[in-house]
Amino acid sequence: MKIKICGMKYPSNVLEVKALQPDFMGFIFYPKSPRYAEPLDMETLNSIPKSIKKIGVFVNEDLENILTIVFKYKLDGVQLHGAENVEICRKLKEAGLLVLKAFPIADASNFRVTKIYEGACDYFLFDTKTEVYGGSGLKFDWSILNEYKGETLFLLSGGIAPDDSDAILEINHPKFAGIDLNSKFEVKPGLKNVDVLRGFLIEIK
Repeated sequence: MKIKICGMKYPSNVLEVKALQPDFMGFIFYPKSPRYAEPLDMETLNSIPKSIKKIGVFVNEDLENILTIVFKYKLDGVQLHGAENVEICRKLKEAGLLVLKAFPIADASNFRVTKIYEGACDYFLFDTKTEVYGGSGLKFDWSILNEYKGETLFLLSGGIAPDDSDAILEINHPKFAGIDLNSKFEVKPGLKNVDVLRGFLIEIK
């Protein structure tokens, strides 16, 4: 199971989370987010091993601006969390980046829009549908994941909490690749509780 820990912000906390060896660490480049990461400490970023992919999270950002930040911080991939079209996904993938595209989910009908993104993304990310962009800390009904019939692997996001380990282990879908952890594992926005994360990862690994 792939583990993505998102909303990283503080250098000392990045170093602590790095030691847990997640598959992905997410840094949010959406100015309206309380976890807005810029400016990032380059020495801290450079200490992250290649086995942990550094993912920049963007919301309706111009392609040029995305690439500027990617090259500035030597990111391995991007997560597009807005209404980005298929073309921008393709261009980023062609640039050699891992591409994760987030989709807001309230019911099974929301999976339909993913079809046109097949082949343009490495992973889909299914998050809870809300009125605003970004994490809400809320869950959707995970049972509707069974209605997803696409070919692209997906990560589950949206309000995953420390007491959800059993429910996550019960998910049985051929395209379920992993989980995205954020607000429910925080002391405050951007600051992860490393002890809680460590215990949770032991439970689900």
